[in-house]
Amino acid sequence: MFGLKFGGARKQETAPQGAVITARLNAKVQPIDRGDYYEDPLTDTLQAKGLGEVTGGGTQLSEEPCGIEFCDLEISVHAADEETLAAIIQRLNELGAPKGSRLIVEATGQQIPFGVNEGLAVYLNGTDLEDAVYRDCDVNHVIDEFDRLLASQGAFRGYWEGERETALFCYGASFAEMKAALEPFLADYPLCEKARIEQIA
Repeated sequence: MFGLKFGGARKQETAPQGAVITARLNAKVQPIDRGDYYEDPLTDTLQAKGLGEVTGGGTQLSEEPCGIEFCDLEISVHAADEETLAAIIQRLNELGAPKGSRLIVEATGQQIPFGVNEGLAVYLNGTDLEDAVYRDCDVNHVIDEFDRLLASQGAFRGYWEGERETALFCYGASFAEMKAALEPFLADYPLCEKARIEQIA
């Protein structure tokens, strides 16, 4: 709708079978971003510790407005013991996993909640603004400004383009602080007119 510039999915590798754990991340991110933000760094940590690796992943789509519900990481480990589960949770929290995430141990069905960040979604109106606004404004400028304004408070992490709205997803320690940092820009930039904000984690 607005000409977002992002790449495609990351190719998954195959690892030897072991115990399987699913990390269900309450994160609305595209496949390539899922790999950059979570899969690759988690695999590096697990391999360094000799515990296993991420062998796959998926993104659960939904109807508008959100478009993306959550994403999964499939993790093959030698054993689903306390040390391994703790290492996975620690690393994903370090990587900014949103609140509402959970580990699922496939063999037992055990579910362990984790996550540290809160989430903010800005839904840009894609149909009701003047034609000149869509012609002259750039959603990539909006994303750049989000990252600049959030600074240490958070960062843009994903998007969804729907038929009537484009959603921009940001994550950080505090929804309220991120909202306060973005509101002056949202009130001033024409493309953000009639945008709405929701907490998503």
